[in-house]
Amino acid sequence: MPPMLTWQLCKFEALSARQWHDIVRLRMEVFVVEQNCVYQDVDGHDVAHGVQHLMGIENGELVAYARLLPPGLTYDNVSIGRIVTSSSTRGRGLGHQLVGQALSRCDDLWPGVSIEIGAQEHLQGFYASHGFVAFSEAYLEDGIPHVDMCLDKS
Repeated sequence: MPPMLTWQLCKFEALSARQWHDIVRLRMEVFVVEQNCVYQDVDGHDVAHGVQHLMGIENGELVAYARLLPPGLTYDNVSIGRIVTSSSTRGRGLGHQLVGQALSRCDDLWPGVSIEIGAQEHLQGFYASHGFVAFSEAYLEDGIPHVDMCLDKS
């Protein structure tokens, strides 16, 4: 049975200081420490107009997160980024639940608009299982191989 989470979606201005702390902490735990990748996580997009923050809460703890970006901010289409789950919750299908929630929320916010992501190359099959198709060759981003993928809504 998939984990039971409470999902919250809000703009940066609606985040509490505690929520923002937990978001940055989770992103840094995984993307900087676990993946041993030094990069500028807080990139200005978190506060951009139209950006939404999707949080998965379990037992009062942030265990899943994704950033939903409007068309034109990072790609021509809608984008989902900073897709992350806590290492302590992996292996329970939480990543699939997170992506499903993110796709559903994108459809609500931007109906009929295609969704593009910059996926870590080793996760290409994971995102393909959600309908994404690669449209670029592999490239290095912050020292990690990535590939651009799109979920076509046209």
